[in-house]
Amino acid sequence: MKLLCSPASPYSSKVRMAAHFLGIELNAIRVDTNTGPAILVDNNPLGKIPTLLTDDGASIFDSVAIMHYFDRLTKGGLYPSKNGKRADAEVLEALCDGVCDCLLTIVYERRFRDEEKVHQPWIDRQWKKVTAGLAHLSAKPPKLGKRLNGGHFALAAMLDYLDLRFKDQWEADHAPLIDWLAQFEKKFPAHSELKASA
Repeated sequence: MKLLCSPASPYSSKVRMAAHFLGIELNAIRVDTNTGPAILVDNNPLGKIPTLLTDDGASIFDSVAIMHYFDRLTKGGLYPSKNGKRADAEVLEALCDGVCDCLLTIVYERRFRDEEKVHQPWIDRQWKKVTAGLAHLSAKPPKLGKRLNGGHFALAAMLDYLDLRFKDQWEADHAPLIDWLAQFEKKFPAHSELKASA
C-alpha cells in the first residue's frame, strides 16, 4: 500500500506509527499539497493528506478513516473491542486531532498571510482551544495499558507536532504529557523515526 503524506503532518505521523505497530507495510510517498500533484488530487478530491492507496486500487482518506481501515484489516488490532474502552480511544483520538486542527490553523495563518494581515485574535482563539485540550489531557493522561491503540498514536503525533512547531510554548505547564510521551517511547521504540519532522 502507498501512503501519500508529509513528514511534518501530525495526521500522517499518526497513520505511519499505527501501520508500523500493526506490521502493515506502507510505501510512504511525500507530496506537497500546495502544488496539488496529480497522484494526490486524482485519489482525493480534497487534495489533503494523508491519503492511503490500497493494493486493490481504493483510496482512503482522512487519517481517521485510514486508522479504522487498519483496524478492520487487522481484525481489531488498533482499537479495544469493549465499547467503553473503544469509545475512550476514539474520543482521545478526536481530541488530539482537534488540537492539531487548531495548531495547523495557527501555522497557516502565519505562513500564508502577509504579516500585516495576520489576524491575531483568530490565532489567540485557536491557541485557547489548544491550551484547553492540553490542560484536559495533563489533568488525567491516558493510561498506556497492555496494548497501544489509535488514541495513543494520535496523542503522540500531537505532542510531536507541538515540539516541531511550538517548541518552548507549552511544555512548562504540561509536564505530565512529557512524562507520558517518555513512557510511550518505551512501549513503541520506533516512535523516534516516525514522528513528525521538518
